[in-house]
Amino acid sequence: MKPAVFLDRDGVINELVLNTSTGEYEPPHSTDDLVLRPYVIQSLSDLQNACFVFFLVSNQPDYAKGKTTLEQIQAVHERLDHLLKSEGILFRDYYYCYHHPNGIIPKYSTVCECRKPKPYFLLKAAREYRIDLAQSWMIGDRDTDIECGKAAGTWTILIENSYSSGYRGLSKPDFTAANLKDAVRIILRT
Repeated sequence: MKPAVFLDRDGVINELVLNTSTGEYEPPHSTDDLVLRPYVIQSLSDLQNACFVFFLVSNQPDYAKGKTTLEQIQAVHERLDHLLKSEGILFRDYYYCYHHPNGIIPKYSTVCECRKPKPYFLLKAAREYRIDLAQSWMIGDRDTDIECGKAAGTWTILIENSYSSGYRGLSKPDFTAANLKDAVRIILRT
């Protein structure tokens, strides 16, 4: 059994992007908009050196909502994977939920089992990769991330990203951190 770090993507690993038509910060819809947040590479490298396994767990409902295409979402993922691998950062697996209960694309507009805060992907990783959830961590910038980690039995860290502030305040994370660098410090000293 191995310890893992489960990471949300947008607002934790990469910057959120301002949608000028809605005034909201959202995931990048273009590879040109994908920008890693400060300290991400060094922070993940430090965790990797400490023998943690990485998984990305991300809700990506913008196709279901009609805001972008699945191809664009996949292109952003491939760019992220390339950026990380080029720095020697290896994720064991990437888990994306493309559903949203209030979407407009029928096949993806549903209440599903994989959308956080449900712990589906964390439990799947535990089964498939022999992950010790009690020694693992979930890092995210929204209440749904924290609730997901708690439901799976992991430790939780809430990143206090100002662009995500409207999506948090009700969960009770084990720790809070300003960014991924501070979150990694917490993990390595706990």
